[in-house]
Amino acid sequence: MTRNKLYSLLLIACLSGFIYLFYSIQKEQQETVGVCIIKNVTGYACPSCGTTRAVILLLEGKIIDSLLLNPFGIIVAVIMTGCPVWVLTDIVLKKETFFSAYKKSEAIIRKPWIAIVLTLLVLLNWIWNLYKNL
Repeated sequence: MTRNKLYSLLLIACLSGFIYLFYSIQKEQQETVGVCIIKNVTGYACPSCGTTRAVILLLEGKIIDSLLLNPFGIIVAVIMTGCPVWVLTDIVLKKETFFSAYKKSEAIIRKPWIAIVLTLLVLLNWIWNLYKNL
């Protein structure tokens, strides 16, 4: 993937995430449209179900509640706030620090034992979501 393509995709994804987050904040949580295809089709929560609500809890300062709802919320919040700033800084300064970090991270994640650990963490989060009956 090229630097420009990565930066464009990341900025579009973060912008989309912010739009959905602000939409969710404006609506009462009970009225928010469920966009999870897995939950809509099967009736069971996916590993990321509750992430938006977890980010909203985090914005309200309820860190423990956010972690208990879905730990992915904190990861998503960090990515959604940190990455656009880093990418835009790279664009303005005409550098590739984010792109280099992305390439290094990708190489690390491709190691089988790291991929297995990350997959197990996602599965544990999924089990947690199913246990909570999200």
